[in-house]
Amino acid sequence: MSKSENKVASYAIIGFGSIGKALAKAFARKGIKVSVATTRQPESFASAAAAIGPEIIPTTLAEAVKADVIFLAVRFESHADVAKALPSWQGKTIVDVTNAYGVPSEKMGGQPSARFVAQAFTDGKLVKGFNHLVAAILDQDPAVHGGRRVVFLTSDDTAAAAEIGALAETLGFAPVKLGGLSEGGLLVQAHGNTWGKLIFQDMVKFD
Repeated sequence: MSKSENKVASYAIIGFGSIGKALAKAFARKGIKVSVATTRQPESFASAAAAIGPEIIPTTLAEAVKADVIFLAVRFESHADVAKALPSWQGKTIVDVTNAYGVPSEKMGGQPSARFVAQAFTDGKLVKGFNHLVAAILDQDPAVHGGRRVVFLTSDDTAAAAEIGALAETLGFAPVKLGGLSEGGLLVQAHGNTWGKLIFQDMVKFD
């Protein structure tokens, strides 16, 4: 096995609001290290990170984007600012946790929001996921009633979807892949002032 195949992926969460913290807790529950960053200096949220667990590493945006897998847990309007942190996102997987509720379709050229976000992250692989649950639910242990809480994943890159599916399993969730961004993706994205059919559906899978 080559060194690259043997390499353990590194993870980062951009955004440390209620969703970012809920994601950080999922990593901490499994003892997996994850960097967290915002546009603020890491000292400003270091105590909140420490309260979740030693696996949560506060850092700068410039450092966080060095990770292999980056969870985009910012306001939809802020995704372009994050994208400017690197000229190319080649070799990186971006998990789009944003919700474009209230954003007119014309502002995104009539595209699904995840595809619009994907365009900002030049050369990166984008997976839409972990966005359909409210923070209070995402915050909870995904082991429920003897099953696992479902997270929906959609991507135009099947390898990236498989990678995030495996990570979701490691974090204790049951990943359900919905296909490409323009097909299944529409079920988990806001459309102007309406929500996709699967948004807020709190489902549990029994193996």
